[in-house]
Amino acid sequence: MSELPRDQVRTLLAVVDEGTFDAAAAALHVTPSAVSQRVKALEQRTGRVLLTRTKPVRPTESGHVVLRLARRLAALEEEARRELGIADGSGPARLSVAVNADSLATWFLPALTRVARDGRVCLELHREDEAHTATLLREGRVMAAVTSMAEPVAGCTVRPLGLARYLAVASPGFAARHLSDGPPESRLADAPVVVFDRRDEMQDRFVRALAPERPGAGPHRNHVPTSEGFCAMVAAGLGWGLVPEVQAEPLLRSGALTRIAPDRPWDVPLYWQQWRLEVPALALVAEAVADTAADFLLPPTPRKSPGRG
Repeated sequence: MSELPRDQVRTLLAVVDEGTFDAAAAALHVTPSAVSQRVKALEQRTGRVLLTRTKPVRPTESGHVVLRLARRLAALEEEARRELGIADGSGPARLSVAVNADSLATWFLPALTRVARDGRVCLELHREDEAHTATLLREGRVMAAVTSMAEPVAGCTVRPLGLARYLAVASPGFAARHLSDGPPESRLADAPVVVFDRRDEMQDRFVRALAPERPGAGPHRNHVPTSEGFCAMVAAGLGWGLVPEVQAEPLLRSGALTRIAPDRPWDVPLYWQQWRLEVPALALVAEAVADTAADFLLPPTPRKSPGRG
């Protein structure tokens, strides 16, 4: 394969980020026809279809490979401009990071405040389940991710952050109605449950850990795709669920929640994966995340269980 022209690679990135050829043309200050011609030329050069022409457009598997290249080139170019002090290089570095909702709601924001103090970094956060954030890395959509995946994505480094502890809880009224007749492992599989979304399997895994003969939590599922909403729905008595310990503790002390199987916490190992690039801004974020995780998470141990979905 011949060399990939940078203007064509940069154009492909703009089309994916902006969602349409017209929007990419506006961002690049060229005509839509020029954008289309560059993408077609890049596809001819690679011999691969790189985009599906939907609205918004979506990269193909081959397109993801070129996108990873495009984002790495953009990050390195921005860092070089900053070090040289030339046009557009004096502003803050822009980094895209994937993080799961529970981390974002509990410990990740304090890490961002450490980074934001000197104004050198602007972050674009992508919220995704910790079991799926690595996919965004693999696709080239983000430069770093909080993930439950210990195996490094190709071209990335990985470091353990710690264990996020979850507690199985329910409101006292819910526990009296649904969980009082027998041990938890005999009741949880049939009781209403709160889940984050349709990919959330944490509660199912918890049930199977207690009762291996059961397939998972029951069919009566209430979906709520926010960490705060998840905790509120459990406290409201709409189902039982696994809630981050830091969110559950105040409600346990006030009596709004009660523990289920109190001797069985659920620990999810979290890792930081990032591109293998010598970019100071990315290193700055990585250190802030690792330092904050050490303050909030349990010390890392060998992998026990995957995350919410």
